[in-house]
Amino acid sequence: MRDVIVRRVTGRGAVCPATPARTPATRRGRYAGRRAPRGLFGRAAVALLLLLTVCGCASSSSSSSGTPADGASRDDGPARPERVRLPKPGMAFDYQLGGAYRPADRVRAVSRDRTDDPAPGRYNICYVNAFQTQPDKAVDWWRSHHPDLLLRDEDGELVIDEDWDEPLLDISTAHRRTALMKIVGPWIDGCAEDGFDAVEPDNLDSYQRSHALLDKRDAIAFARMLTARAHRAHLAVAQKNTAELLGDRSRTGFDFAVAEECGRYDECGQYGAAYRDRVFVIEYRQADLAPACEARDGRMSVVLRDRDLRPAGADGHVLRHC
Repeated sequence: MRDVIVRRVTGRGAVCPATPARTPATRRGRYAGRRAPRGLFGRAAVALLLLLTVCGCASSSSSSSGTPADGASRDDGPARPERVRLPKPGMAFDYQLGGAYRPADRVRAVSRDRTDDPAPGRYNICYVNAFQTQPDKAVDWWRSHHPDLLLRDEDGELVIDEDWDEPLLDISTAHRRTALMKIVGPWIDGCAEDGFDAVEPDNLDSYQRSHALLDKRDAIAFARMLTARAHRAHLAVAQKNTAELLGDRSRTGFDFAVAEECGRYDECGQYGAAYRDRVFVIEYRQADLAPACEARDGRMSVVLRDRDLRPAGADGHVLRHC
């Protein structure tokens, strides 16, 4: 995301005793290096949820089998299992990363944090922070258990996304990417087991904040591992922002897109063309809603949300559609 959004980053599944508790961070708006300071809205995460997150333990709830991809063809990306269910273009959408609540009747697709349950009867997208880790005590866990998987500069210092105080994960080598998948992969499996239809891996653009220690090839290689893992679990996978990688779609394996503020930056058409209008657009300014709705003749899913993604009923909650 490009702007301020609350992020709860906790996990699901069996307890991993070695993991410490942590305080919540906020979920961000991020896009191509254009970002604003964090929001402050959110609620404290309990220690148990942290235990589940950092270990990547899987949930015990049942999985969704999915259905054949709607209108999918083998010429629009790498082959995917037929049980992967793609979203339909133009589905009314709600972005609920700041806290789950009952979707409005017209809403047919919902994105929620992987610690929340999917919304019954909707197309559900599961948010996973895949390319960076969280600040505070989560960093202590990574330092203790996987110090070699945190990106470091030539002086051995952690490379930090300064806007969010989040250390970058080191995806610079095949060995490290494989090791990271042993942690992130079970998070993706947990999304499938909980009944989500798709996964939204965040911070694809972390290489742009790596001081040239990572490059787009590293991001593409790790993205391909993430999409392969998700496809094996019968989940579709969203490209999260990063229009610079739209031309690499055949290599990343993404199936659709979640694009923040593409109306503001006149990029919605690029996403729509790349993903055949299977694009969920989130705008945070009223002035940007109309341009987003007009892009591609209104065939994409567009929602206006408040920057903190407050739940319905909370002060400042905003939810509008085209």
